[in-house]
Formats: sequence, C-alpha cells, structure tokens
Amino acid sequence: MSPSRIARTYRRASREAAPELPWVLTLSDEQRLLFRERGHVLAASLLQYLDAPQPEAAAHHLKEASGSAAGYGTVAATLGLSLSQTVEGFLRFRAPFHHELAVAARRRGFDTAETTDLLETAERAMDRLLVATMTGHTRAVGKGGRPRPIAKRTGEDRGA
Repeated sequence: MSPSRIARTYRRASREAAPELPWVLTLSDEQRLLFRERGHVLAASLLQYLDAPQPEAAAHHLKEASGSAAGYGTVAATLGLSLSQTVEGFLRFRAPFHHELAVAARRRGFDTAETTDLLETAERAMDRLLVATMTGHTRAVGKGGRPRPIAKRTGEDRGA
C-alpha cells in the first residue's frame, strides 16, 4: 500500500462524503487543500509506522503522525469548525484507510492472524491520532477564543 493509493482512496471518499458532511461544501478550495495536505502527511506517517521494522522507528513515525493529526485539529479550529465537525471529518476518512489496509493484506497473502494484528495495530494508532486531532483543536480554540462557525465566515467572505 502506498501513500498515492491512499490519496486516491481519500479523493473518492471525499466525493462520497461531501453530501453527508454539508460543512465540507462550505470550504474553499484553498481550505480543502490545507486538509488534504495534512491528510497525506498523516497517512504517509501512519503507513511508515505500520511498516517500521524496529519499535524505535515505529514510535518515531507514530509521533510524527500525531503531530500531523494535531495540526489537522488546529487548522479545523482556525477555520471555525466545531470539535464535533472535526471529529466527524476524521472519522469519515478513517474507514477508507482501514479498507485499504485490508485490501493490501489480502493482496500480500497475509493470513488471518497477520491481518488481524495489522488492523488492530492500525486501530490503536487511529485512536491515538483522533485524540491528537481533538487536542490540537482544543488548544487552538483556547489560544484564540471561540472560532466563528465556518458557514458565517464563508458567508462574510462572499459579501453576504
């Protein structure tokens, strides 16, 4: 599994998720790019964590992924997304990652025990990344006060 394959999966998931996450439609192309860039770095770091041969290297990559996740939360707060919206966005893109892991395990001929271990390890890492995302959001809100809702910000930007 490669970061580019994950990116394709996320683009497909993004198109499918947009109608279910109306706040995504209020984001500008530039704002979506901020999330996309952070998501690519996060996915690449997570893949490196899962592929790391040594525990020290794995810990390094998970820490890197956690930093990216915190940045994702910070950007979300800065753009005025609520914590609920931020978590909703994170969870929406968690499922395609797990799906691609399962596909990769099947392609590589992993047995049931290997596949289960891979998916459980990824699940634990995702839990940690979700907490980092929430922490990044909470810290950003604490530093700058309560952000305005994204819909109001984009409405003002359009002259409404």
